[in-house]
Amino acid sequence: MTVTPSTTRAGRWPTLRPWLGVAARLGLAAVWLIAGGAKVGDLAASGRAVNAYQVMPYDLATVIGAALPFVELALGLLLLAGLATRVSAGVSAALLVVFVAGIASAWARGLAIDCGCFGSGGQLGAGEAPSYLPEILRDLGFLALAGFLLIWPRTPFSVDGWLAGDTVEDDDEQS
Repeated sequence: MTVTPSTTRAGRWPTLRPWLGVAARLGLAAVWLIAGGAKVGDLAASGRAVNAYQVMPYDLATVIGAALPFVELALGLLLLAGLATRVSAGVSAALLVVFVAGIASAWARGLAIDCGCFGSGGQLGAGEAPSYLPEILRDLGFLALAGFLLIWPRTPFSVDGWLAGDTVEDDDEQS
């Protein structure tokens, strides 16, 4: 068997990378669209969820909680379209770092809260146990998707690529 660049591990990366980028972009878009969509119908509950972290005054927490679903939906739409992907990935990464820090802070301070990531969140009832480690690991996985897109933002089937005149074949040559 003859080894050609396309059969080596390094040779497959240029072909695989654009499609991993599409998966990362669409996966992260789905996360933001689901998270924002779950909260946009009850902005007061979203504000209460942010306030449950006890890191800022109530009035500020409710404003941030009311704005957050719209930021998440905007990020989801931008990523879905592949428009301003690097910026969207950067904002996503920053938000995810804040979310991980908030969850870790709540855990370290012994708070019993639901993160509110995909719904109303807030204080847990008596006997309910928080699930901080899985939430942190999940958000770190989402952070990895955002990191991938920060490094390789142009993907097939994206407005960014279309505006740059990319084709799927051109994407194989990007780094």
